[in-house]
Amino acid sequence: MDKIAEFFAMGGYAAYVWPALILTAAVMVGLAWHASRSLRREEAAAAALEQRSASPEGAVEDGEPEEGEPEAGIAT
Repeated sequence: MDKIAEFFAMGGYAAYVWPALILTAAVMVGLAWHASRSLRREEAAAAALEQRSASPEGAVEDGEPEEGEPEAGIAT
């Protein structure tokens, strides 16, 4: 039982080690949550773009501007 207590005491550095470990774990969990949430948001945006480009009014043929629209890169 003393070995377990010694382990958790961390040689007198427990006051520094355990909060650092908890903070690190919390940051890693937060990063994983944020990445997961961002991925779902970006996948939804990509699906919306795919759906919009599949519809007849959202599709652009050959990437050319529609009649009356200036070409990209040409200042008018």
